[in-house]
Amino acid sequence: MYPLLEPAVDRASVYAEAYGPKKNITAICSTVPSYSKFRERNEAAVRSLTKPRNIVVRARPGKPTQGLLSWGGAVFPCALGRGGIRAIKREGDGGTPLASMPMLYGWFRHGRLATTRSALPLRQIKARDGWCDAPGDRNYNRPVALPYPASSEAMTRGDRLYDCCVVLDYNIRPRRRGMGSAIFFHIAKPGFQPTEGCVAVAPHVMKRLLPHLSKKTVLTVLR
Repeated sequence: MYPLLEPAVDRASVYAEAYGPKKNITAICSTVPSYSKFRERNEAAVRSLTKPRNIVVRARPGKPTQGLLSWGGAVFPCALGRGGIRAIKREGDGGTPLASMPMLYGWFRHGRLATTRSALPLRQIKARDGWCDAPGDRNYNRPVALPYPASSEAMTRGDRLYDCCVVLDYNIRPRRRGMGSAIFFHIAKPGFQPTEGCVAVAPHVMKRLLPHLSKKTVLTVLR
């Protein structure tokens, strides 16, 4: 025998008895998560974590020829130009440019560094390597081969300054005559004596920073 069927139930009347008359409801928002937004947010977080750590240099209070270099949450002393920080740089004024300067490549002296591991392109300094600082010369603010007829600096110095020397993109692309040359990031003299306009750090600081430097690293000098 087939089971007895229950009488049909008017669901609309049951709803009306329990909750009152049924009303039209308009959705004002969606509860479905936007996965594309989540993905964009996560990708942005990853990019912020993997972004190269840039370097920020500020003048040391009371000592215009010295600075404080900040990188990765750490602060190190550094040497600045004998002319202090200058918004308008001129050849020979000894000023450190007030600017953001990407790192282009580096030089090193053979046997002078504990490590040459770096994402930054590095060139070994040879005996004939020099850098032209003559504003009127066609190779102004460029590396040259020595001996060179115009004024130029030998990269093979008698001191340690260029044991590791990073070329900063200042007045290189484009170059302007007389607006400054050979703005480097290099090793400091003992006691952080003034530079000719470069930013210089202790050897152990350069050793710590070098593996983290790349062509995406920017050194920014502020006041």
